[in-house]
Amino acid sequence: MKTDDYNDNNILIESLRNGDEKAYTYLIDSYHHKLCVYANSLAKNIYSAEDIVQNVFIKVWEQRERLKSDHSIKSFLYKSVYNEFIDLYRKNQSLFSLEKTYYDALNSVVLEDDSESFQRILKVVNKEIESLPPKCKEVFILSKKEGLTNIEIAEHLDVSIKTVEAQITKAFSILRSSLEEKVKSVLFMFFGKKKKLGLN
Repeated sequence: MKTDDYNDNNILIESLRNGDEKAYTYLIDSYHHKLCVYANSLAKNIYSAEDIVQNVFIKVWEQRERLKSDHSIKSFLYKSVYNEFIDLYRKNQSLFSLEKTYYDALNSVVLEDDSESFQRILKVVNKEIESLPPKCKEVFILSKKEGLTNIEIAEHLDVSIKTVEAQITKAFSILRSSLEEKVKSVLFMFFGKKKKLGLN
């Protein structure tokens, strides 16, 4: 089949449904940049935008048999990018909530100029990170300490982006449960000490 034939929406979708890799390459070449621009307008972060678009294309190929030839592939892609952004936003809201809890805790100690409590909290957090399941810890460290994107981690570990996302979510879930009371107890000791000294 000629590349020009893929300009026809119905032919392109039918080709994708039949597992035509040339059609898939055509789809990526035609829409990747446009979708990244659109995703970046939503996420305001080029790395997140690239992750979103990458996820959409992966899902298109994995779920190609569900594509409907009477639907516009262009509209489908843009809607998929939007839905992926919403999923990422919701997921990050829970991650941000967790991170904010501990950043606020650390910040309150820094503001009080108590390096001992600051180090204590850092020690507790790092200990719990080290206790994560091996694969979970590896992905979490690459993401949060090394600053790699989900795509970079997936390529580095030779796993899918979905696996990376699942491991990061799992890590935060474990840390949320294990750290909440421990960090609170450190802060309780800290603020309790300040009150006893009549500093509050």
